Amino acid sequence: MMLVYDVVLPSHSISTLLGLLLMVALAYSFQAGFDLLRTRTLSHLGAAIETDFAPLIYRIISTSALRGRPQSESLQPIRDMDQVRGFLSGSGPSALMDLPWVLFFLAVLSFFHIWLGVTTLVGALLLIALAFLTDIKSRAPARLATEFAARRSSETEAIRRHAEEIKVMGLGGRAENSWLAVNRHYLATQQQLADISTGLGGIGRIARMLLQSTVLTVGAALVIDNKASGGVIFASSILSARALAPIDQSIGNWRIFISARQSWRRLDAQFAALRPSPSPTSLPPPEKTLAVEHVTLMPPGARVPTVIDASFTLNAKDAVAVIGPSAAGKSTLVRAITGVWPLASGQVRLDGGALDQWSSDALGTHIGYLPQTVELMEGTVAQNIARFEPDAPPELIVTAARTARVHDLILRLEHGYDTLVGPDGNALSAGQRQRIALARALYRDPFLIVLDEANSNLDAEGEQALIEAIFAVRRRGGIVITVAHRPSMLRAVDHVLVMGEGRVRAFGPKAEVMAKLNKQARAAQAAAPLVQT
Repeated sequence: MMLVYDVVLPSHSISTLLGLLLMVALAYSFQAGFDLLRTRTLSHLGAAIETDFAPLIYRIISTSALRGRPQSESLQPIRDMDQVRGFLSGSGPSALMDLPWVLFFLAVLSFFHIWLGVTTLVGALLLIALAFLTDIKSRAPARLATEFAARRSSETEAIRRHAEEIKVMGLGGRAENSWLAVNRHYLATQQQLADISTGLGGIGRIARMLLQSTVLTVGAALVIDNKASGGVIFASSILSARALAPIDQSIGNWRIFISARQSWRRLDAQFAALRPSPSPTSLPPPEKTLAVEHVTLMPPGARVPTVIDASFTLNAKDAVAVIGPSAAGKSTLVRAITGVWPLASGQVRLDGGALDQWSSDALGTHIGYLPQTVELMEGTVAQNIARFEPDAPPELIVTAARTARVHDLILRLEHGYDTLVGPDGNALSAGQRQRIALARALYRDPFLIVLDEANSNLDAEGEQALIEAIFAVRRRGGIVITVAHRPSMLRAVDHVLVMGEGRVRAFGPKAEVMAKLNKQARAAQAAAPLVQT
């Protein structure tokens, strides 16, 4: 700009003008290549960071779900990592990396004249002060916006899962009012955050334009005072704009930067809380005993244990029915046995080895688990039975289905074993899901089979198939633990465990325990006062 006004125009030199154009074209070509390289590097960096931390994020999500955290909280790490990756792949880091160039442009302006440098420096300090003010004002609204976003997601998921109850019992208005209240809070915090960001950002842009005009004014005054050439007026305006551009861009990206910083802090705290999981020494497959030793367990979030000092031992070919009134601790006990929830005290041992002496994947091959609420994973029937094992042998899948007496039922489905079950298995009926989940529990003949009310959705045919499957497991030397509410399930077991108020009230051979319970029932009935009408 200075050469065009100070050299080219007075001399009318076309060759000099073309030479300047070539120089500028080369400079811009370098800048374009550098910007492309930097953008692609940052994009790959964001993807690489997410790839490196993906195993930790999976462990956080899995641990949160096992601890009973709501879905919105369990999925927060994914949103946080997306926020971090989005920031790294955007223009924010480029603006921050360009900040050191502010000093370079200030030095060049000062070389032209000290007052040009001082004027631009004052403007830069003003914009930096606006950036810090934006940071301070945005912290609290950004934190609240994240919290209300999680609450809104949690309420949305609850409405989706309980849509039938809400419709049937006339809860639509109350559910809607609750969701709208949370949504209003979320929108209010988002609006507050946007007002701060756009308001201070707008002030910054106006200040920058005013500063450019001020620089023009200072340059013109220097030319009038014969302290600079005419080209300095335009050159200083362009240089001041380039000097302040990184600061202005940083202010514009400050909201994203704050969100990414808060996301990273949450992730960092969760990463630090994860315990290292070294691979334990491989143990031989269990084939003899299951021992529950003085186990006490509290469900996630609870303050009172629901299983207290439970102890019993089972040998190969044993099957035990866990019975007792509601809220006696039956389901909590089987979760302790399978290792789903961490123990407050005590140990569960397979052939003498505590559960934590196996890795999670290795232990899973020795346990078949049918939970109280059955939800299949999206995929085919065969994939669910094989627990999504890659290249699972078809003969083992069919064997598990035959043992669960569900082979013929599967063949009657539209595509047989290749039928898609849909999200959570919703394409199947509750009874079909439960019987396929039973086949999944029996896949590869695990030593320990744990069934939590496995007959809750079964008809008489399905229940008979379940009983025969339990007998098949016992014949091959496995152990079966089943939570039973129907007396018919007692036919398949040889032991009974009675739970009451979180404690093992009785345990032993079926005949002895049932005789004891019948005796207690007769005594209680005899002691009851007669009711006169």
